[in-house]
Amino acid sequence: MGDMTQDLFRTDAYLTECTATVSAITPQGIVLDRTVFYPLGGGQAGDTGVLVLADGRELSIVDTRKGKEVDGSFNDDICHLPASELLTALLSPEQSRDCKLVVGDTVTARIDWARRLRLMRFHTATHLLCHLVPQLVNGCSITPDYARLDFNMTEPLDKDVLTAGLARLVAAAHRVTVGAITDEELDAQPELVKSMSVQPPRGSGRIRTIRVGDAELIDYQPCGGTHVANTSEIGAVVVTKIEKKSATTRRVVLGFAA
Repeated sequence: MGDMTQDLFRTDAYLTECTATVSAITPQGIVLDRTVFYPLGGGQAGDTGVLVLADGRELSIVDTRKGKEVDGSFNDDICHLPASELLTALLSPEQSRDCKLVVGDTVTARIDWARRLRLMRFHTATHLLCHLVPQLVNGCSITPDYARLDFNMTEPLDKDVLTAGLARLVAAAHRVTVGAITDEELDAQPELVKSMSVQPPRGSGRIRTIRVGDAELIDYQPCGGTHVANTSEIGAVVVTKIEKKSATTRRVVLGFAA
């Protein structure tokens, strides 16, 4: 593969598009030198959207994933996945005129913003839920339609109490800020890692963090996802279901109020 994809969404989740150069076209998808598309990871779904070609044609992107090596390990590429039949055509030595795209072409990468914003609102809401339920998390899924966290605990949870707590934290308009700590700083504060199943990536020397709250700290933990800048942007979020998934797991599902 080529050089590492510049992930613009890490520093500004509100960017909806960017110009980019096609650096590779592989069976895993289209790789750009820079992108606003978030790849599936940390429980958050990958972005969808379009790549706008120089002549104005649009290639629909149905998912975004991290690149994989032959051994299954992830690399630094971000792969924009078109529909399977389109990707097959792009990989053909003789591309049709309708889908022609080659390495070196300039495109505009544009996400489905309405969908992304729902993901940002839900992801930020899960951080509020971590504040209300201070237990380790052993599963997470953030989609445009719902979010869920699986907590490692045996005590029962009350749906109405949690919904009221979320409403209070949303209304308080707490600021959400992106930061970073070193590997050594995280080693000295292992309690910051609240996930049992996913560990923050190490090796680069800096680990991205999300902090909710200023004077009043609501949540602070390593996180690579996209979030709104203020809890007030989450809107009316409610606990739709609480399930006992096992003797030591309580699943909390979030949805947006109708």
